[in-house]
Amino acid sequence: MLSFQELVTAIPVVIKAGNVPAVVGEAGIGKSALIQTVAAKMNAKLFTTVVSLSEKGDLAIPVPPMTDAAFVKTSQYGELADVKFGYTHTLIEIIQWAEAHPQQSIIWFLDEFNRGTQAVQSELMNLVLQRQINSLRLPDQVRMVLAENPDATMTGFETSDYGVTVGDAAINDRTVRLVMRADTADWLQWAQGPGNIVKSVRRYIEENPQQLAPADHDDDLYPTPRAWQRVSRNLQELNQLPADQQSKLRLDLLQGDLGVTVARSFEQFVRQQQVGLSAQEIYTGDLLDPTVTQIFNEAGIDQQQSIMNSLIQQAGEFPLTKETYAARFTTLLNLMPVDGQFAVALKLAEVPNLLEQLYEAAQQHPVVKQLYDQLTAIGLKNDVN
Repeated sequence: MLSFQELVTAIPVVIKAGNVPAVVGEAGIGKSALIQTVAAKMNAKLFTTVVSLSEKGDLAIPVPPMTDAAFVKTSQYGELADVKFGYTHTLIEIIQWAEAHPQQSIIWFLDEFNRGTQAVQSELMNLVLQRQINSLRLPDQVRMVLAENPDATMTGFETSDYGVTVGDAAINDRTVRLVMRADTADWLQWAQGPGNIVKSVRRYIEENPQQLAPADHDDDLYPTPRAWQRVSRNLQELNQLPADQQSKLRLDLLQGDLGVTVARSFEQFVRQQQVGLSAQEIYTGDLLDPTVTQIFNEAGIDQQQSIMNSLIQQAGEFPLTKETYAARFTTLLNLMPVDGQFAVALKLAEVPNLLEQLYEAAQQHPVVKQLYDQLTAIGLKNDVN
């Protein structure tokens, strides 16, 4: 399986070799965004046909031409139309673009290829296999890319239950199957692009990477990379409304894309972000501000976890090996329930070398030693349980 960024590199290789890439991935994983990125990288004009929405005859059907000269008149048998072939509008646009821009590459993206009917797939086969349909030949600069959902005949997807039409063996033999996987680091890199994903969604996925495309989710709705993109766009529009309307509508909008479980978690995260309990506020001053502890104490467990994750993420700027920061971190940690403390300890353990640095600092700083000893005790307690 390949990540988004790996496919951005691999697909042009396949195309330039004269082959047809077939990108296989779960629904909502980002296949369309991937091909848009590839087209931009190759400076290619992108055209898209959603095969699942196509009907037999959309590409080429016999139609009578609309000029008088095209009708054949006979002395005994009446008038006949000299039937020619008509082509879908996308194909017309491709041909016109190729003629107007002979030096520019063109990518024709056949999305949801194996969700089209067998008749539609058969109609497309000559385009994929022979680059020709009826008497029309595709210009040399046109390159085709397919996207498919996995089916149970594919290795590694034996339990898939998408409503797909299993591809013809000839198509499989003439295309290069590239399997796409969800990769949080890649997605976050893409998400930082102008207008792609709002900051609150990016921060939530940074702190909860498993939520980009979770294995465990509600049965009816669940997060996918595409769902998070819809969430981002909805939030952008929602932010134009008065604050009280935002608060009333946000959870229902989130549940419509993410399902109940993840929507509630993200809603709590958003509320915590709106409170503005930042690392700067937590760590500033000689003593821990009592209003901060009150806000933290009244927050839900998910909100508390998000705050602590944020502090861990910013341990470079606010190192826990420094007594002031270690003391404040320990104070908040003690306000959490046991399960929350264990989750924080696990999150700390994921940061490279952080526990080793805490151990070394603990030899000289009693407050850091208190934090280190507490984390050790939390770990031992859960090991026993």
